[in-house]
Formats: sequence, structure tokens, C-alpha cells
Amino acid sequence: MTPARALETPQTTPLPDVALPEASRARAFPQVFGTSETAGSSLAAFRRWGGVIERSIHEWLGYGDPCSARLAGKCTTGEWRQLVARLADRPRRERIDKVNAFFNRIPYVVDASNWGVADYWATPLQFLSRSGDCEDYAIAKYVTLRQLGFSSDEMRVVVLDDTNLRVPHAILTVADGDRLLVLDNQIPDVVDSKRILHYKAIYSINENRWWLHKK
Repeated sequence: MTPARALETPQTTPLPDVALPEASRARAFPQVFGTSETAGSSLAAFRRWGGVIERSIHEWLGYGDPCSARLAGKCTTGEWRQLVARLADRPRRERIDKVNAFFNRIPYVVDASNWGVADYWATPLQFLSRSGDCEDYAIAKYVTLRQLGFSSDEMRVVVLDDTNLRVPHAILTVADGDRLLVLDNQIPDVVDSKRILHYKAIYSINENRWWLHKK
């Protein structure tokens, strides 16, 4: 994927949020790969992100059809719905781990081959029917964890440079107390961000705002 440079606020209701305990609301988001951050209040520049969140909301009606998305002959929407139902009352870390594993099994496909464009941000249903690249894994995990009761304030999609591969990349991060958990299609398991030394964060984003990162 390539980092989005020009974007736009979605004109729709955000994903349903959950009430957080006062202590959780007051806790600062963990440091993102050793960077300092500057918050931006407007999402107006992020059209791809705003667009995919808006389209994900509109696709909710399709979630009820277990075969609204198929991949390799499987009714992937049905598998997704069953996953969400099974995890609804499970411990927090189990929900994170199982969601990460569910989407990481889907094959990686670059946007140029999949969509005929250099950079396309897919909804979960599109991802479940056509596969996708790094930001599509992150978006699908973000939307699924929101359905499982996670607040937008607990999560950010991080766009970064992979300094080993020398390519841009996108992942989902989830705050876990003072730790930052990384859900990455390039790493099978959920890991603490401090174990990853080759990622240089550029910006992070959720439904409410975005942050610019610098070393």
C-alpha cells in the first residue's frame, strides 16, 4: 500500500461506540514505536479512510447473508459472523488474538492486481470476497473489534515505513494498559510493539482523529 496523502470526512454516523470506564478514558494511548506524536483534529484530508468507514457502515445490511462474500468457495461472511458470535463474551485478549488469526489466514493480494489501481482501501466484505493488502487486513480487524465492543479510542490503524523491506505498510494497534499490541498481516501472532524494531510510524488514525509521528 501507499500512505494516503489526500482524504475526506465521511458524512455518516460513526461505528457504534461503547462507554469506557473513567480510568480507561483518562489513560494515555501507549507510545507508538518510540515516537512522539502531534494530534490532528480534522480527518478532512483522509478520503480513503473516511470512505472505507462509511462504506463499511452501509454494508452492515449485507452481514446477515452468510454468503454475501465468498472466497475460494467458502461463505466467508458466514464464517465471520460465527467468529463474532463465538467471541462476544470471551476475554479481551482472546478476542484480539482470534480476530487477528482469522484475517491473517486470508491470502495477500496487491491492489494493482486486485482493483487495477495503485492504492485501494477495501471494506471487510470486499476483503472477505477478494482478499487484499496490508491496510485491508488492518481495516477488517478494526471493524471486527469494534463490533466486539472495543472503543475507537483503544485502537489506531498505523501507516508506517518497514525499514527492513523498505516499503510502506499498515497495521492495527490496540492499547492494552501501558502496552501497545500489534495486529500485523506479516506476523502470525499478536505481539507487543516493543518487540518490533524495524517499523517507523508515519501517522496513525481512528474514527475520531489522526496523529503525526516523529522520532
